[in-house]
Amino acid sequence: MTTFDLSPLFRTSVGFDRLASLLNTAHRADQGSGYPPYNIQTAGENRYRITMAVAGFSEDELKITSEHNKLFVTGDKAEEEETEETRFLYRGIATRSFERRFNLADHVRVTGARLDNGLLHIELERDIPEAMKPKTIVIQSSGSLLESNVHEEAA
Repeated sequence: MTTFDLSPLFRTSVGFDRLASLLNTAHRADQGSGYPPYNIQTAGENRYRITMAVAGFSEDELKITSEHNKLFVTGDKAEEEETEETRFLYRGIATRSFERRFNLADHVRVTGARLDNGLLHIELERDIPEAMKPKTIVIQSSGSLLESNVHEEAA
């Protein structure tokens, strides 16, 4: 098992504790089962889609919750009771309850979800705040920056 020493990162950086937590979580083996299977796709520069195979579940049996950079998808399915008229000879379709968790990057939000032919599609979008977007700085040809700032504030 490989371990990473992140102490040099913490000596010179502030606010990267979430990154260390994500690295530790990703390094550990997935605790849950592989049910239900899912895909993660990119649908453009700032758009993503999670597709989960949830055959046998209806909309009212599925719940999607987004909170603090985490996305939770849960499915609660009641067990089918066997009756004298209907008995299972073989049960290969999984209809057990589940909970899937996804870590979301900063500023990624859920924009919608739809259930289509047994596939749950969850649409996500990265919405970068205006203050964090790159901006071009105008270069002045002459004069002092302090003088031009004083004139702008007086106006």
